[in-house]
Amino acid sequence: MTDSRIGGDLVVETLRALGAETVFGLPGQHALGLFDALRRSPLRLISSRVENNLAFAADGCARARLAADPAGPVPVTPLIVSTGPGALLTLASLQEARAASVPVLGISSQVPRAGLGGGRHGYLHELPDQQASFRDVVKSVHVARTASQIPGAVRAAWESAATAPYGPTWVEIPQDVLLAPAGLPPITSATARPAPLEPLPELVDEAARLLAGAENPVVLAGGGAARAGAGPELLELAEALRAPVLSTFGAKGVFPWEHPLSGQSWLEDWHSTEFLADADVLLVVGSGLGELTSNYHRFAPRGRLVQVEADAGKLESNHPALGLHADAKLALSALLARIPRREPDGRAEKAVADLLERVRARLVAQDLELEQRILGEVRAALPEGTPSFWDMTILGYWAWSAWNADGAPMHTAQGAGGLGFGLPAALGAASTGGPALAVSGDGGAMYGIAELATAVQHDLDVTWLVVDDGGYGILREYLTDTFGESTATELARPDFTTLASAFGVPAVRTTPEDLRADLARALTTPGPAVVVLPQHLRLFAPTHPDHD
Repeated sequence: MTDSRIGGDLVVETLRALGAETVFGLPGQHALGLFDALRRSPLRLISSRVENNLAFAADGCARARLAADPAGPVPVTPLIVSTGPGALLTLASLQEARAASVPVLGISSQVPRAGLGGGRHGYLHELPDQQASFRDVVKSVHVARTASQIPGAVRAAWESAATAPYGPTWVEIPQDVLLAPAGLPPITSATARPAPLEPLPELVDEAARLLAGAENPVVLAGGGAARAGAGPELLELAEALRAPVLSTFGAKGVFPWEHPLSGQSWLEDWHSTEFLADADVLLVVGSGLGELTSNYHRFAPRGRLVQVEADAGKLESNHPALGLHADAKLALSALLARIPRREPDGRAEKAVADLLERVRARLVAQDLELEQRILGEVRAALPEGTPSFWDMTILGYWAWSAWNADGAPMHTAQGAGGLGFGLPAALGAASTGGPALAVSGDGGAMYGIAELATAVQHDLDVTWLVVDDGGYGILREYLTDTFGESTATELARPDFTTLASAFGVPAVRTTPEDLRADLARALTTPGPAVVVLPQHLRLFAPTHPDHD
């Protein structure tokens, strides 16, 4: 391959002009033009061993950058893969990015132009319609069939990913277009200008009227509030209204955990469900009130709902409401300008304290001290500001409700609920400077075990905590609770410490008593590390079946 500019260069140049500094990529036959262009580019390339993990890594990088600088430019994170099998392997990870509103820009090669449109020419990796696999997973799909279409397609996809609600987008470019001479001058000035999603003034006026007149206003902050960086506005509005604030699992950290108005995030506890239902006006910011948030659709509001949501399809999708289609930060700012401050009288603070006491009493009655202690040891071991990435594992389910994210940003895969998120997402976060913590069960750990090689290759500062209970612990509980016994949940697995050592990664087997010290040591030692905790943990009892 010569050093003359080709179609792949137009992709890389446009990404650079839009602000990209790091690209997550895994090469393939049809994508050679992209990777040769990356070789000649100053962009940093982070690879992986499997495409779904690569997409999780791009997701983790974007989340970490959003959390670190919520007021800055939207950190669209590029992901580059090859055609067919490589592209399709990203789908489960992109579903998580879509559900969690994470701005990832996927770029895939395609078969030569002659094979597009279902021509059935028999090219390697050819699909009748590769785009069709992505249309209902990502926000938008873009195709460039000629070199001159490449900058516009990449820019449009970037802008779509960065427009509220954020989310993954997809670009496809045929192999022969990527390899052909560029035919255009170097791209140096591409810009994307996502349109601000501002609320309609008439709707803000009505929402402000309802909230100002409420005797028992309550706020439920969702992931949309966190993605919009609306924490300061949320705090100011809550204090102006004297309104308790509960946070969804996707909104951890958007409101101070120990604030007197913080009802925290015990949304699977019936006491919290009823607390929300009792509000005469409930302001829902950045949530569609989906299954987990609504305690498995048992939530039944008795007052008025005001719903602020950037995804128009979620407005009133579960409950009637005064719906404001808007970015959470802009909507809260507009409400603040219209709502008078109330004098504190202590009623809201007492209501919150009573709620949390009822939650604590319920947990005490279940003999779950070990689980709470282990989660506390993990939290205590984290250096200030260290992000954590949690797989679908019992300790992760505890963290959804109990984790204090102040100074310890938490990210999970509960948007789509797929396994294997923890390690690759933490690797993506560590690419921004690290350190990062990943937490997995032994079942979820096997989804990403190959990425220990990625951690070593790129010297990424990730500590991986594997809680080894011999199987799929959550599914074991679900099956046993429902049918009295479990099926296909018990797993053969490796000695994780020995396996990590084979990758050249330091590893230690720990106990609940030594966990804090072992984890803290690993987190403060540069480079990858593995800590294995052999332990069966229990989840707190559900409240939705009998409302206990």
